Formats: sequence, structure tokens, C-alpha cells
Amino acid sequence: MESTPEKILSDILIGVAGANVTGSDIVIIKSIILDSRKVLPGSLFVALRGTQTDGHQYISTATELGATAILCEELPESLNENVTYIQVADSAEAMGLIAAAFYENPSQKLTLVGVTGTNGKTSVATFLFQLFRALGYRCGLISTVQNQVEDEVIPSTHTTPDAVALNQLLSQMQKKNCSHVFMEVSSHAVAQHRITGLHFAGGIFTNITHDHLDFHKTFENYIKAKKGFFDQLPKTAFALVNLDDRRGAVMVQNTKAKIETYSLQTLATFKGKIISDTLAGMHMDINMQDVWFRVIGRFNAYNLLSVYGAAVLLGEKPESVLTELSNLKSPPGRFEQFHSVDNIVGIVDYAHTPDALENVLETINHLRSGNEKVITVVGCGGNRDAEKRPKMAAIACKFSNRVILTSDNPRYEDPMDILEQMRKGVPPLDYKKTSVIEDRHEAINRAFEEANPEDIILIAGKGHENYQEIKGVKHHFDDKEVLLEAFAKRNS
Repeated sequence: MESTPEKILSDILIGVAGANVTGSDIVIIKSIILDSRKVLPGSLFVALRGTQTDGHQYISTATELGATAILCEELPESLNENVTYIQVADSAEAMGLIAAAFYENPSQKLTLVGVTGTNGKTSVATFLFQLFRALGYRCGLISTVQNQVEDEVIPSTHTTPDAVALNQLLSQMQKKNCSHVFMEVSSHAVAQHRITGLHFAGGIFTNITHDHLDFHKTFENYIKAKKGFFDQLPKTAFALVNLDDRRGAVMVQNTKAKIETYSLQTLATFKGKIISDTLAGMHMDINMQDVWFRVIGRFNAYNLLSVYGAAVLLGEKPESVLTELSNLKSPPGRFEQFHSVDNIVGIVDYAHTPDALENVLETINHLRSGNEKVITVVGCGGNRDAEKRPKMAAIACKFSNRVILTSDNPRYEDPMDILEQMRKGVPPLDYKKTSVIEDRHEAINRAFEEANPEDIILIAGKGHENYQEIKGVKHHFDDKEVLLEAFAKRNS
């Protein structure tokens, strides 16, 4: 069992500028806690201002449970003489620095590469993890799908964990002799200072489209958050950006890192060209090297290019990188293919933004021979960016012969309200080919009932997820399981 670190408070406050300490700074800190209910004697409780609650409301609870110190932006009216209070301008930013120091700055002992963008983060981080393991390194992965230390899988609850959990995880990886860690860096993580205090060897930008406007409010704020990651990179790092995204150059305007580029369309440090693309695989030219990949689709061509570029920038030999990349498979729930006995193709994909859905459907239409129907089952999550709902439906209609709108993760919204908003995006000429079936299980089964041999069914939006979140409760639901059940019915 891993031992819990203990640190003198003054030692973990060294990097925090402008901290006003009331009380002793030589007390022992045994843990850093964000949830007041989990406070134990020796804890440093962090009062964060969240989107739902303000941690300052729970300072008294934390002190009653034995907190040794409190990190806050506003001091409570009455102070406990047995508790040390650290007042800062931004609790989240200070917490990132304190958490890194508490766990002895594990990111500085690792080759840490962050991947940010609207789409492709999971695929790129997972491909890098698989690639570097194949090249002989011990690696860690921090992603939406799962966190992983070599073969040990650690369940993931956020794209990027909070600063304390993140540093603890990196420390665990470092102690298990990992040399490289590849992690997704979400816009939330940047805005909420979850990555503050981390040392990155490199950063990768995939692309940016409308997403998470429920949190960022405006697209400009969303771009600013993504750019914030590159603003933080040190001059020793690389910043690898997609030149074919018109905001790629914006991302690195103020970075101190060495700027490198990749592209399918123009001259770049890492230049790729798709020679052929089929359901069996993709043939590409990368920097004048001919290579065949098991993963398919133009979106994956970009993913592979960024992975190749990052690996070469980290000092790996191009030939070795391409050899190992050619053997990689897509991560779970990312254009994951299944085939029935009578040749129906079922594809499960995480596409939950308009751009991602369009990319996947364009790929499917590019790969089809012409006579197959494309049947798309898609929904939108609740309590998230509502602007994209009609857009998702419109894109599904544009690229599909048949569309079934269904529930995703409604969370605290009424599923039918979400579906009504989606239906507003259906063009009048496409009314007849579009159905609304709230029950996702029924919707997927309906798609298979209507499918003929050679048809292609896309089940979009949830990908790797094995639950549906309804009214705060996660109910088991796995698109792949339902798909395979439907195949079994056809085969029986």
C-alpha cells in the first residue's frame, strides 16, 4: 500500500505568490482535501468556488473535523486559533501549485505530454500510450476513457482530474517507474487551474469547434481556455499544432515552447497524404514514407500525424514509430466496428459534437460502395451546450439515409425536451426519414430491424461509456452490448 506523504506547510507554500498566512506555517499537512466531508486531522482543506457550490461555506465543517489548515480566498469572520489560514487571490491556482509540491513535483520526473482540442484528444493520447509501450517504455495514460499505469486500469471520472488527484496519480505513475505519461487536457482543466504546477515536455493541439459553451459561455472563452494550455508551456517543451485548423496558429501566439506543425493540406513539419481509405485500413504517405494503418478515416489521419510528430519530437526514430503505429487499433468507442453474419456493419463512436459527427459520417460515406443505407442513431446530452442540438440532427440528416433521434445522457433535463430541440434542426424534406425514439435501447434495435445486409449503422454520442445518467443516477447502458445483442438476434 502506497504511503501517504506528510509535508511541513511552509515547504508546500514556496511557489504560491502573495499568500497571507494567519497562524503557524510549520504545521504538518497529511492530506489536501476539497470535500469538507472527507477532512481528517492533519488535512489542508481547500475552499474552492465551484459552479454549483462555494467551498467557503464549509470551512467551519472542515475545522470541526480537525483540519489543520484552510486555503481560502476570504477569511471566515471567526478564526479558530488552532487552525492555520492561508488567504490567496485564487484558491484553484494556489491548489495546483501546492498539490504539485505536496507530491514532490512528479511531473518534473516524467516526460509528460498533454493533448488538447475539441475532438481527437482520447485517440491521440491513447495512441501515444500504446506506441511508447510498444517502443519499450513504461507509460501512464490519463484520458476520458480511463487512467492507466501500464496494464493497471484506474477508472476515470473526468477528462482531467482535479489538481490533487492528478498529482497523486502522476506520483503513483512515477513510483511505478513510468518514464512517459500522456494525458488529455480539457478546457475545463485549464480554466479551473487543474494543470497549474505541472511541467509538460510537450503539448498537442488537434482542432477546435463549438463545445462546452454551457461552461465557457462564449466560443471566445473556449478558445482562450485551450490557448491557455500553450501559454503555460515552458521553452523546453514543444507545441505541436494542426495547421489545417484555422485556429492552430492562434493557439501558439504567446507560447514560449518550440512551435512545430502537422498537416494534410499544406507544408508542415509533419506532412501527410491519404493514398487510400477503406473499412479494412488506411494507406498514407507521411514525410515521404509509405505506411498502412489499421485505423481508418480522415480524422484518424490527423490523429496519427500528430502522434507521429510528437514521438519524433520526443527523440524516437521515424522508421520505428511508423512500424509500431501501423499495428495500433482505435481506442474503445472510437469508430469501433462490428460485423454481423449477414454483413451489416455496426459502428460505435463517441461523436458528441457537430464537427465530430460530421467527420464520422463523412468517413462512412467515403467508404461505402454506394448501395448501402447509412442509418444513424444519435442523441445529445442534457445540461450541456444546447446550441449544438439542432446542428447534430441536421448533420445526421445530411449524411444519412435514415436517422433515429434518441436519448443520450439526459442528466437533469427531460429527454423529450432535448429531442424536441434536436428535431428543430431536421430539414422539412427529411421529416419522413427521421424518427424520435426516446428509449435508446429501443432506438438501436429499431435501426437493426430496418437494416439490410451491407447497410451501415452508426450509434453515436456515447462511445466507450457504459451508463446513462438520468436525474443524477448512472444506470448501466452500453451501446456495444445492445449492438451485439441485436446482431445475436439476427444470427439466431
